Amino acid sequence: MMSFWKNKKVLVTGGAAFIGSHLVDALLKEGADVRVADDLTSGKLENLQSHIDNKEIEFHQLDLGRTENAEKMMKRMQGVFHLAASHGGRGYVDLHQAACAANLALDGVVFKAAWEAGVEKFIYASSGCVYPNYLQRDVNKELYLKEKMVGPPYDADNTYGWAKLMGELTLRAYYKDYGMKAVSCRYFTVYGERGRENHAVIAMIAKAFVKQSPFVVWGSGEQVRNWTHISDIVRGTLLAGEKIEDGTAVNLGTMERTKVIDAVKEVLRYTGHDAPIEFHPEMPTGPYNRVADNSLAKQLLGWQPQVKFIDGLRRTIDWYFSHRDRKRIERILEHILIER
Repeated sequence: MMSFWKNKKVLVTGGAAFIGSHLVDALLKEGADVRVADDLTSGKLENLQSHIDNKEIEFHQLDLGRTENAEKMMKRMQGVFHLAASHGGRGYVDLHQAACAANLALDGVVFKAAWEAGVEKFIYASSGCVYPNYLQRDVNKELYLKEKMVGPPYDADNTYGWAKLMGELTLRAYYKDYGMKAVSCRYFTVYGERGRENHAVIAMIAKAFVKQSPFVVWGSGEQVRNWTHISDIVRGTLLAGEKIEDGTAVNLGTMERTKVIDAVKEVLRYTGHDAPIEFHPEMPTGPYNRVADNSLAKQLLGWQPQVKFIDGLRRTIDWYFSHRDRKRIERILEHILIER
């Protein structure tokens, strides 16, 4: 059966970064004609270099927040995967509120340009940060966040979460008012190869890589997450782009409930790093109980995660240890934990 994306002209914004570059890889395998727009503030050319060298993609380094750039990038595009954003891990979204608020303006420019260009399908990278904070405080509750839980009274996670929430609501309005087909994918704690040290899993691995001692853990370690491997996120995103068009938001996340401290212990065990653990509750921790319910994705997309956390974590550790320079990471680690 021919791929849905074969020969389609597709734009990936933020396509040089972690998730975006994996999405570009997958779209090329599906036979898509891929254009990438990225300002390289967090993306890295090395993530796409082989595709650029082989002339497999059309790459543009530019700021999509400028109307003329967004309009130029949308020309002749049939599909848009919008991942460009000011984003980072917990340290970044907590400590750089103004930067994350800029996503409101960026999304507005990109949405309008896509509609005016007649883009057939718009796929938006949203986040678990849209869910109300007040639901996620009790770490002892077996909570699974369902899509319908996002509603009044809204209580998104920092300006980053509010911007993503506004993006979702705007796309629903674009479908209702203008007929622009769209879907929002709510990503939950994505990790994997090419991940950045400002996200929790890669941060843990980096600390073991440089043999940090004592091994610092932000918060109490009791925070519960559902880390989802990049391969599952990309597969779900492509399916969402194929199957949803009315602006519906869908969770993409595993339902495995993993405590931070348990992930830390496995990183230490697998890497052979024997160090005392030191908790820093004063550091940014985010909600204490954030795990997706992915039943809607199963229903609408036929999607469910295939990579168990323990397996994906070990794969990611192996990749990190074979691709990073220890002296460089030692020098920059404390800085990159809270930056893009």
